Amino acid sequence: MKLIFVETYFDMRRIHYISGLILTGFIGLHLFNHFCSLWGADAHIEVMEALRPIYRNPVSETLLLGCVLLQIITGIRLVVKRCYNTNIFFERLQVWTGLYLAFFLLIHVSAVLVGRLVLQLDTNFYFGVAGLNSFPHCLFFVPYYGLAIMSFFGHIASIHHKKMMCSIMGITPYQQSVSILVLGACLTAVIFYGLTNQFDGVEIPSAYLVLIGK
Repeated sequence: MKLIFVETYFDMRRIHYISGLILTGFIGLHLFNHFCSLWGADAHIEVMEALRPIYRNPVSETLLLGCVLLQIITGIRLVVKRCYNTNIFFERLQVWTGLYLAFFLLIHVSAVLVGRLVLQLDTNFYFGVAGLNSFPHCLFFVPYYGLAIMSFFGHIASIHHKKMMCSIMGITPYQQSVSILVLGACLTAVIFYGLTNQFDGVEIPSAYLVLIGK
């Protein structure tokens, strides 16, 4: 019985790791797309339309949705099955960022599907920033999106800290992981700067006002 438990645990870790790698590739493209908002909404949409053939097709979408479900299910089961009574910062960070990412992915993917299939909206730049650029909705969406990006980099930093066994150019694995967190914080600030049109706000087209109850 104990052997079966150990094998199941490691199988879940393997599935979680592989599905995580696939999602990381997509999220990387997604964050790059958001980074392009520094040059305006039109630039963001232009890059998005160039990237969509890669991930918006039946095969890729089925794969991505499957990976999201696997990440949520295996991630929660790994947390339940493993005791995280530890004072090691990056081990605790891995748990909390993973739980938030599970929450975010569930809500965010559901919202996108509702936007596309029910509201018949193009889930483009304006779909993502409608709540971010209106008050009081921004009080929710700023931490909602900000924590998601930071959790993504925090999860990567935690895994890097666990797996990296040597220093690079005198930089220890701990320092490397901290650098990943700093990079995540900087990128979060830059992306918010672009998505809010350099903090001056974005004019939301009328079709998207339904997202903020107007």
